[in-house]
Amino acid sequence: MKRILDRADERILAELTRNARIPHAELAEKINLSRNAVRQRIERLERDGLIHGYTIVAGEGRPAQSAIAAMIFVYRHDRMRGGDVISALRRICEVVSCDVMSGEFDLVLRVEAAEPDRIRLVWQEISSLPGVRDTHTSFALSSVIRR
Repeated sequence: MKRILDRADERILAELTRNARIPHAELAEKINLSRNAVRQRIERLERDGLIHGYTIVAGEGRPAQSAIAAMIFVYRHDRMRGGDVISALRRICEVVSCDVMSGEFDLVLRVEAAEPDRIRLVWQEISSLPGVRDTHTSFALSSVIRR
């Protein structure tokens, strides 16, 4: 059963999106709930799949080994029954996002790796998947908005 979010849940998600490390006590003060109520709500949001995990977005002081990003546009043989392709993509750790698209392309992937050669190997793996008809790849020159 899908649970409906109330205003407090929405505010918790918004605050955690801004700062996933915010202490429960500070978050509780911001949304006028007790610390224990905030903790219980966060645990429920995690259990219900509304929070899948927490991540780190490296800032400007990041070490020199920054990732190279490429967008891979994928055409599948069958748009409606191409679930095998998506299942295979989930197992490739360099694929950091996958969006199902309307229009010309079926899928848009963001692939990140430390070296361009690794992107080429990932592209070869994706291109050879059964169900993939064609691909088009573009390297990102810079990333100006990253959330």
